[in-house]
Amino acid sequence: MQTLYELEVRDEVKDCNLDVQEVIDRNIGRYSEVVGDQEFVENLIKNVFKKSAELKKLVQPFAPEWPLENISRIDRIILLIASYELQDSPDVPPKVAINEAIELAKSFGSDSSSRFINGVLGSVNNHLNGDSDKSAPKTSSKSTKK
Repeated sequence: MQTLYELEVRDEVKDCNLDVQEVIDRNIGRYSEVVGDQEFVENLIKNVFKKSAELKKLVQPFAPEWPLENISRIDRIILLIASYELQDSPDVPPKVAINEAIELAKSFGSDSSSRFINGVLGSVNNHLNGDSDKSAPKTSSKSTKK
């Protein structure tokens, strides 16, 4: 999460010295004693960063009142990581990806982050599994009088 945060900030400001592999190597090296599967972590970071635009398009319909560019960077990165795992990591069970995202949100997000992330990821997961009744974004059902 920390590496993706750094990559997103540096990419956003068009840092011409951004070397994705250098950032990954530095951060994995810094935490090598606690990072279990370094290959998994490196692949996750590279793929989430590379597919961030695609992942944002996947997630946005399930948070229609919260444009992803307007939510906190931490919440957005947590959503992207978990969405990538839900969509592209068949070895990661959906419940594990969602629960890990919720725990990250509890640790690093705001008071309401974990509920928001749980709701969005639940809908993304339902969508990816073809459960259209549960995955359709909610629309307003207010009637208008003329």
